[in-house]
Amino acid sequence: MSRLLIRNGRVIDPATNLDERADILIADGVIQRIGAQIDDDDAEVLDAEGLIVAPGFIDLRARLREPGLEHAETIESGAKSAAAGGFAIVCALPHTQPVNDSATVTSFLVDRAARQSYATVLPIGAITHGIEGEQLAEIGSMKAAGAVAVCDGDSTVMSAALMRRAMRYAASFDLTVIDHCEDASLAAGGSVHDGLLSAQLGLMGIPASAEETIVARDIILSGETGARFHAAHLSTTMAVELIRRAKAEGKPVTAEVAAHQFMLTADDVPGYDSNYKVQPPLRTKADAKALVEGLRDGTIDAVVSDHSPHTGNVKMQEFESCPSGITGLETAVGLAIEGLVHAANLPISRLVELFTTGPAAVLGRTDMGRIEVGAAARLTLLDLERTWTFTPEETQSMSRNSPFYGKAFRGGPAATINHGKIVWQA
Repeated sequence: MSRLLIRNGRVIDPATNLDERADILIADGVIQRIGAQIDDDDAEVLDAEGLIVAPGFIDLRARLREPGLEHAETIESGAKSAAAGGFAIVCALPHTQPVNDSATVTSFLVDRAARQSYATVLPIGAITHGIEGEQLAEIGSMKAAGAVAVCDGDSTVMSAALMRRAMRYAASFDLTVIDHCEDASLAAGGSVHDGLLSAQLGLMGIPASAEETIVARDIILSGETGARFHAAHLSTTMAVELIRRAKAEGKPVTAEVAAHQFMLTADDVPGYDSNYKVQPPLRTKADAKALVEGLRDGTIDAVVSDHSPHTGNVKMQEFESCPSGITGLETAVGLAIEGLVHAANLPISRLVELFTTGPAAVLGRTDMGRIEVGAAARLTLLDLERTWTFTPEETQSMSRNSPFYGKAFRGGPAATINHGKIVWQA
């Protein structure tokens, strides 16, 4: 019987309103006791003095590339990267070859995920076949095979009629519909935010309205169908306000923001460096401020990594030609601590909520994102004052496309525990 005793940590669990100094005893991957001064001579001891002990962090948006694109990332390397970033659970988008649009591919992902122990990997199925936006995928059979939500990844279902059908169908299976909100006609050919940056670089811009029109449409469809709609990686002020109004009206709507979206703006883009090309694009300082306020007041439910690994020969092309996205699993938590807790004075309990109960609620799950006796022992330990530098030599990802290499961080994960085992430790 494997036993682990975590001592002297500040245990924070928003799901149970727990915030106190306590010990946690784990046996065979399950939390056995929570309390003061627990003794167990047979247990491995992890001293958490000065650390935050939180439920295992959940990432709602990562591309793990397997099957088909294993040169950029695999489920195992992505899980290692997740653990190194403080995530015990990571949701894998259907960006694979073949696309995860059937029970066959979903079952493959579940099987592959079970062969590694670094992080729990949960597959997200596609809304449409081949994420082409033309025909509904096998939503019911994917749910039965293990899919936890549906999303067309970085593609938007442009047909309102098809999205309406998808929401009704997904609702019948109690699945959340996640949408990358971007009107393809407004964003066509764009590489950066439509504004001063696009003018300076001579690049086509993506206007804020491209995001906002689809957010508004999906809110309307969610209200009509009763389906849970989750807006992926918001980036604009108006998009945040639309979600805020929808929640005030009681609609089943949630939203997330990628960590780099509130830490970087279009002003930070150094010319044609493709490591700064993301989707949606980096917006204005006013937009970044609105995202932080949305995170503070509960409008936005989760912070995500938006992990998008690309190999160098693919990413290091001309800015217009290269794919969007950066690796984010190992920097998202550090960025959130620095940008939200240290810079914006967000309570640490709220930050924990954004990585635990918030994402769990988005998925409609009560079996994760909490610390309680009898629960699976997935935990994230945080050191708010840890100083560290992100380097390509130490990353666990198979890809190296990040604008944060060489950045010195203040605060980050100290250890990650999955099913009662320490899978990563600083």
